Amino acid sequence: MKNILETDRLILRPWKTEDAGSLYELAKDERVGPAAGWPVHTSVENSRDIIQQVLSAEGTYAVVLKEDGRVAGSAGLLIGKDSNFALPFNEAEIGYWIGVPYWGKGLIPEAVRELVRYAFQELGLVRLWCGYFDGNEQSRRVQEKCGFCHYQTNKDQLWDLTGEIKTEHISVLEEKHWREKA
Repeated sequence: MKNILETDRLILRPWKTEDAGSLYELAKDERVGPAAGWPVHTSVENSRDIIQQVLSAEGTYAVVLKEDGRVAGSAGLLIGKDSNFALPFNEAEIGYWIGVPYWGKGLIPEAVRELVRYAFQELGLVRLWCGYFDGNEQSRRVQEKCGFCHYQTNKDQLWDLTGEIKTEHISVLEEKHWREKA
């Protein structure tokens, strides 16, 4: 995969261990992680571990503001068997989150649109999947803005990262539909 993607306002680049302090400042907020299905970060060291064990995965990007180089969130593609949905090799799951100071600025839809373009135009994928949990209206809106359509709802799912029972809504975007609207 390509190491760096760019939009008008953002750079999507691999996470670095030096981002641990910035990640912690965003991920310690209880409004972020639990809505996305992961626990609140407890320290800079915890955030460093998450970068090394999770966010360093191929296709996972720090969402960085061009204007000042600050990390605002994360977005990424989990292709095929690396996804949470057991997808074929030519499909991927897309995931994202953004820190509270950056909510409402349209940054994550901008990052997701670039990942969608990259997935379809450069990686040759045919279908992208995305999920959100009940109550996460911001994530639902991102998916709608980026052309994803509701596919199914999975009720009473045990979510391993938090140990909670959640209702997950799954959305899909097909390459042919994306091209029609692009």
